[in-house]
Amino acid sequence: MSRLKELRNYIDEQLKKIEDEDERKSAIVHLYGVSLAATMIAKKRGLDPQLSSMAGMLHDLYAYMNASYDDHAHKGAELARKILNELKLTDEKETELICSAIYHHDDKLVADSDFDEALKDADVISHCLNDPSKPVKEKEKARFEKLCEEFQMIY
Repeated sequence: MSRLKELRNYIDEQLKKIEDEDERKSAIVHLYGVSLAATMIAKKRGLDPQLSSMAGMLHDLYAYMNASYDDHAHKGAELARKILNELKLTDEKETELICSAIYHHDDKLVADSDFDEALKDADVISHCLNDPSKPVKEKEKARFEKLCEEFQMIY
């Protein structure tokens, strides 16, 4: 079994614990959506698509498991480190890469490493394209416009 599939199986088991069906569905759609977008972005930008996909799967798990977005990026990075170490899916350098991206993913107005930026962009794609009838959040507008240009999408 691939390490991405092993991680997804682990996360699926965690998500099954969310009692509210709508919240559970939202978590599944968002985490898998960001994971897919992160894979596409990584492939286009020459980054590791598997690690990017893993970061996408883990990035908001803390928020969903705790029903709180309070400091979720920083706390989510800690949870991701714990999970990756427990499952022994990544080496130390890969774990640091994934956890850095999760730690920084909520700060959409600041530019970080290329890998961190891929997760931020994947998160924005999910927010903006999951329900195109919703307006783009102000803090994500500039980033989304750049993504539309990069991927030649009409905005």
